[in-house]
Parts: sequence; C-alpha cells; structure tokens
Amino acid sequence: MPAADVQSPPKAELPIVRLRHWGRWVSAVVILALLAGLGVLLAQAKIQYDTVPDFLWYRVMAVGLLNTVLLAVISQAVAIVIGIVVALMRRSANPVARVVAAVYVWLFRGLPVLLQILLWFNLALVFEFISIPLPFGGYLVHEPTNVVISAFVAALLGLALNESAYMAEIVRAGLNSVDKGQTEAAKSIGMSPAMTLRRVVLPQAMRVIIPPTGNDFINMLKGTSMASVIGVTELIHAANNISSNNLLVIETLLAAAVWYMVVVTVASIGQHYLERAFGAADRAGAASGPWSRVGRALRAMPLRRA
Repeated sequence: MPAADVQSPPKAELPIVRLRHWGRWVSAVVILALLAGLGVLLAQAKIQYDTVPDFLWYRVMAVGLLNTVLLAVISQAVAIVIGIVVALMRRSANPVARVVAAVYVWLFRGLPVLLQILLWFNLALVFEFISIPLPFGGYLVHEPTNVVISAFVAALLGLALNESAYMAEIVRAGLNSVDKGQTEAAKSIGMSPAMTLRRVVLPQAMRVIIPPTGNDFINMLKGTSMASVIGVTELIHAANNISSNNLLVIETLLAAAVWYMVVVTVASIGQHYLERAFGAADRAGAASGPWSRVGRALRAMPLRRA
C-alpha cells in the first residue's frame, strides 16, 4: 500500500486551560476589604456630613476660593515670565548673566516658600518706606511698606519668586532639548536670535515645558494654603473662620477639600488639552478607545480580491 494512502489517526484536541491569576484575585479582595473597612470607619465617625454642602456656599468660602485661584494664577504667570528671563540668562554667553541667574535659582529654590512669604510680609521691619526717586528730584513712588506689601502681595511675591526658580530650570531643560541643528539652520536662512527663539526653538521646547509646568501649577493651587499664616483669606483660612463660629472643624475642612479637588480637576483637564495642542500627549494612548481599536483592527485586515 502506498504511503500516501495510509491515513494517520486523528489527533486529539488538547483542552484550552486558562491561566489563573490567583495573585490578582487575592490583591483585589484585599483592596476591596480595606476600602470597605475605610467606608465603615467613615460612616461611624462623628462627622455631620449633611452640613458639608452648606459650607461650600458660605460667602467667606467663596471669597477664599476666589483668592486661591487668583493667587495661584497670578503667581504662576509672574513665575513663568521671570523663569523665561532667568533661563535665557543661564544660556547667555555673558558670564555675569550666567552667574547671576545661577545664584537666583540657588537662592529662591533653596529657601522654603513659607519663609519667603514671612520675609516679604515683615519687610516693613527693615524698610519703613518703599521709594522710587526721580532723576530731577521727587519720588515716583514713596509709600509706607505696610501699604505696598499687603498680606496678599507678600503671599504673591513669596509664591511667584519661589516658583520662578523652578520655572527657570524647566524652561532651560526645554530649550536644551531642541537640537542645535535647528538653531544653526535658522541662522543660515537669516533669522535673528529673537525670531529663532520665537519661531523655531520655543514651539519645539513647549512639548517638554508644558507637562512639568502643569504639575507646578497644580502644586501652586495647593501651595496657596500657606498664605493663611499671614491672614490671607484663602480656602484654609476661610474654613478656619467658619469653624471658629460653629466648632465643626472637620466638616469645614472637608468643604475646603471639595473645592481644592474641583480646582485641581479643572487645572488637570486644562493641562491635558494644552499637552494635546502642543503634541506632548501620547497620541497613540489618547486614541486607544474601543472604537479606535476596532478601526485599527479593520484597517489591518487584508483585503480579499473578488
């Protein structure tokens, strides 16, 4: 009998046994048990949860929320402007500018923010007046320091100058991330240094600058709570004012926590869209929804000819 006519016995199909991930199940059970225990503890705690929504809309809480957002936005804007200038000084060919910029970063990044706020707030102990003299006599500004450096201004200066030191390093890292060939190519076609920076270097550096800047702004929103030490009515100070009347400390702090989470969430969403606009976000990850995966799978299928 020819070998081709010999039929081999049918092979038995092996059963498919799914791999059991026992570690995943155990860790999930442990996490759920811990969350359940935390929920029981919070439910049994002596907290009047029904009063928290009322505290959210107190006038002093609204003023604290407004001051928190204003203080964070203005401080971050000032810090970005100063940080760009300091970063350019650190990249300058002038050795004096480089040393001054390095000392600036070393000083304001090294001192704690709270200490800087207290120094600015107590500046009147050293200088009674803040004066700007005119060349032909008289003063452009001659005001008592207590009037010029209010509690809000002292908090603004402390937060902005501290953040500007970090922004200088962030901007410098972003500028250094751009290949030097880009600058050389811009010079070869006659672009000035300022135009090269504005049209070639900065648009590419923004991909590196925006993510840490967004994180720093979120930290700035929370860092404004240190202004409560000098009497600025932000969220923490507002919560303390309310609790000093009704003695519901935890409840008022929870109301402040809710507003912090709201503003941080809004800032995080804004950071996400800024990253997408400048191409910093992972576009492959951003388009990883179920319908996107289905579309990629259909495009990857081979087409059959009729």
